[in-house]
Amino acid sequence: MNLIRNIYIHQRFYIYISIIAATFLVSFWFPILYSVSWFLVTILGVLFIGDIFILFSVKNGVNARRILTEKFSNSDENPVPITVKSNYKFKVEVKLIDELPSQFQKRDFEHIAKLNELETYDFEYQVKPVERGEYHFGKLNVYVSSPLRMVARRFKFQENDMVSVYPSYVQMKKYEFLAMSNRLTEFGLKKIRRIGHTLEFEQIKNYIAGDDVRTINWKATAKRSQLMVNQYQDEKSQPIYSIIDLGRVMKMPFEDLKLLDYAINSTLAFSNIALRKNDKAGLITFAKKVDKIVPASNKKTHLNSINDALYSITTKYTDSDFGLLYAVIKRKITQRSLLILYTNFEHISSLKRQLPFMQAISKQHLVVVVFFENTELDKLITENAEDLQTIYHKTIAEKFTYEKRLIVKELESKGIYGILTKPKNLTVNVINKYLELKAKGFI
Repeated sequence: MNLIRNIYIHQRFYIYISIIAATFLVSFWFPILYSVSWFLVTILGVLFIGDIFILFSVKNGVNARRILTEKFSNSDENPVPITVKSNYKFKVEVKLIDELPSQFQKRDFEHIAKLNELETYDFEYQVKPVERGEYHFGKLNVYVSSPLRMVARRFKFQENDMVSVYPSYVQMKKYEFLAMSNRLTEFGLKKIRRIGHTLEFEQIKNYIAGDDVRTINWKATAKRSQLMVNQYQDEKSQPIYSIIDLGRVMKMPFEDLKLLDYAINSTLAFSNIALRKNDKAGLITFAKKVDKIVPASNKKTHLNSINDALYSITTKYTDSDFGLLYAVIKRKITQRSLLILYTNFEHISSLKRQLPFMQAISKQHLVVVVFFENTELDKLITENAEDLQTIYHKTIAEKFTYEKRLIVKELESKGIYGILTKPKNLTVNVINKYLELKAKGFI
């Protein structure tokens, strides 16, 4: 029974059958071809049985292996290598059909190769996931045909392999490498001259000639009856939190990737750069309630904690509660920090509803609000207006784009930094703003 299940008719067999059928048809007018037709049927039957015999004469005709990494990088091309080894002592044709995870919606994967006697063949294909989570591969099917091409024998390997798709560690490593090699400008990242510095108190010591008189501690001087000065050191480890809005506004897709996933990929790459700059990176996600809080830290293993937290978050179908966010930040983050808030505002009215809470947060922390350009509107704006309907569409699109710029101005007027960015440029713009604020001594 197992033998029958693994036999598949080769496409060439149907060609032979069609030729024989045509011969039988023509024999109606030329009777001499009738005997020839039956002779061809006999030969075809013998070859068919012979092909089955030689294909099943070797117990393990081929060995195949799909090589999967432990993790895939979201929104990046991930290689999937496959190795096939023929155990036949004659040349065979193999057709590989890999059952890809349902998230890819690809049902026509096929790769054909010819293998010589006892040959090993290697190849790889690329997959690009656009959602985080678990991806389950099905069977790796290998169909083997002999030189007769009558039938194909199926072999099955590695059923139910699973790979976890994590936030884009490829993007993270790219920016990490560029930062280490001082090549950030190649991707639009600005090299900014440091024009200030931030100091934190270290100790009180006796005044020595040459010390800055502006650092004299007059209370300590009065108590000791001698000049005492405050000593400071450069403050290197600043708390930096990425705050991700999980509300419905982050559900919008651009180029197959949701705004939430753009924010997640940016958070991972940005947190890695911040840790490389000796700052403390943390994470907060929220919607109707605060979902996750990863306290800021600069430990070497802290990036793994952030990555694991980012892996499992999803968008909610509700409006986010910025009032709750303010209460949590006030209670949980006691030291002045840089807060990068990833959200989205389509209208100035939606900003004004949340602006009082962001102003309250900005009194204690340095707040940068990141929101997104609607790149689909660019096509409407640049389109030639040839009829009245197109004119209406262009006018509305320009109105939405103008409101986005108004939101930036409104935020700046309230002392809050704003980043209006295309989704694909998000990481570059966030890192630029971080480097700018750090260079100016604001953090």
